[in-house]
Amino acid sequence: MSQYFVLPDLLPALPELFLLFMGLVVLLVSIGKKSSAQTVAFALTQLTLLLTFVLVIRGVSSEIEYTFSNMFVRDMLADFLKALVCLTVVMTLSYSRRYLVERVAIPMGEYCALSLLATLGMMVMISANHFLPLYLGLEIMSLSLYAMTALNRNDATATEAAMKYFVLGALASGFLLYGMSLVYGVTGSLEISEIAMRTGGKLYVEGMDKTPLVFGLVFIVAGLAFKLGVVPFHMWLPDVYHGAPTAATLFIAAAPKLATFAIVIRLLVDGLLPLYEDWQSMLMLLAVLSMGFGNIVAIAQRNIKRMLAYSAIAHMGFVLLGLCCGVVAGGDQRLHAYSSSLFYMVAYLLATLAAFGLIMMLSRAGFESDRLDDFKGLNQRSPWLAVMMMMLMLSMAGIPILFGFFAKFAILSAVVAAGYYWLAVLAVIFSLVGAFYYLRLIKIMYFDEAPADALPIEVPFSTRVLFSVNSLAVVLIGVFPQNVMVMCASAFYHSYQFQPY
Repeated sequence: MSQYFVLPDLLPALPELFLLFMGLVVLLVSIGKKSSAQTVAFALTQLTLLLTFVLVIRGVSSEIEYTFSNMFVRDMLADFLKALVCLTVVMTLSYSRRYLVERVAIPMGEYCALSLLATLGMMVMISANHFLPLYLGLEIMSLSLYAMTALNRNDATATEAAMKYFVLGALASGFLLYGMSLVYGVTGSLEISEIAMRTGGKLYVEGMDKTPLVFGLVFIVAGLAFKLGVVPFHMWLPDVYHGAPTAATLFIAAAPKLATFAIVIRLLVDGLLPLYEDWQSMLMLLAVLSMGFGNIVAIAQRNIKRMLAYSAIAHMGFVLLGLCCGVVAGGDQRLHAYSSSLFYMVAYLLATLAAFGLIMMLSRAGFESDRLDDFKGLNQRSPWLAVMMMMLMLSMAGIPILFGFFAKFAILSAVVAAGYYWLAVLAVIFSLVGAFYYLRLIKIMYFDEAPADALPIEVPFSTRVLFSVNSLAVVLIGVFPQNVMVMCASAFYHSYQFQPY
């Protein structure tokens, strides 16, 4: 049998192989309990992520490469998402360093090792062209996040959140596996591109009954909806955001969304596009429920981490709008819809990173600063931090000239181009509802008196610079959105052939 073995081309997977090796190195370094070992682990992690980013962008090409028997694909969309994941995790760790140093119960070395393993899982998911690596990457990422949520072993709330996350995550993984098994039973293949060919041929040439495929599709969409945290599969999100250490919450809230976005594209657009009429209606329903429920329930929250959790649910509803409107006839309209969803994801990531970064900057040992009342009089204590946070909240609300406005505008234009005017009206109404809790936080920062016992805000210079650059990027990209939009469109254009049905 050895004569039939062909050594796979390892070059397309070089960033993942490097990340795996360095993840093991950081894991060994983190065994040391001394502070110097933890510092070395943090520095190695940041260096690894930056070098992985370089390896990703050095291999960017308009050509599509397959390796490992077509189980792994490297295209421009994969490279773009991997580069975003690396930069997002670098920023997450930079925001989290002081937070972790002040909380000795949370081992920084283990947090860094879990971050690298979770990033590896995300990158495998992004390049998966086969059910096996897709599920493997998903579990590597998920198990790392479960452990990260429970890193503070002395905190009963964090342990409870991790248990909820683990149980519901296992249930979602079961949904996804069962759906994949049904698709495999019908098509006889685990390769995503092959499934698309066989599904299309059987449905339109042989006139096959598509009921088993639709049944499997329902389970797949349910599993994906859980990973995105959309209604009605959102039950874990507020509790995990609230219960997990803020450093873990920021990690969960940011980079994994990109990986989940990738597998939604791989499974639904790549593999099950012939069933678009079925999954389009499912995504549309999930989008409407998420925008409505997320924005309305966020109003009642007094904990900012829970408020941002429900806000995330609403934002993922907007992302789904672009995906479900991307199956309209016409290549240009499809390209605009899918790239608008990616553009919206980038806008959400930038605002989320900075918002949670500020929460950690205001916190200190024994004080989490996660209640809305903790932001009272922030303008009196630090005008610069207050104005940056105001820009972030206005961007999330979709106020003009900010990044969030153009992201929502791009989604709404795709929805209108698809002919779903009622859906665009609902999205605008729910955005107006959501503006209330963003403006409420601004009112608290600027018009409420700071507590008499409020301590001065001491932020490391490097963190303050990162937060300022992050927040100003939300403003500058809002003024000049063309470059980012072109990058998002190019990622899809060179990875897919958008032809009319």
